[in-house]
Amino acid sequence: MATKRQQTMAKMQREQRVREKRAEKALKKQAVIDARNAPPVEDDVLLEGDESVDADAVPADVEISL
Repeated sequence: MATKRQQTMAKMQREQRVREKRAEKALKKQAVIDARNAPPVEDDVLLEGDESVDADAVPADVEISL
């Protein structure tokens, strides 16, 4: 009967690095796919830090002073 050899720490570490690298690559690929499938950003959408006011977005009873 053959004896089972114990796996070395170095081999286990190498295999762990390979698994981590594959997981990172999969996340990057998914991010690219998500970016391609994201809806386009429209010009009339207020962006963070944008001070402009869209008249349609403000309720009628609020007065806008410019």
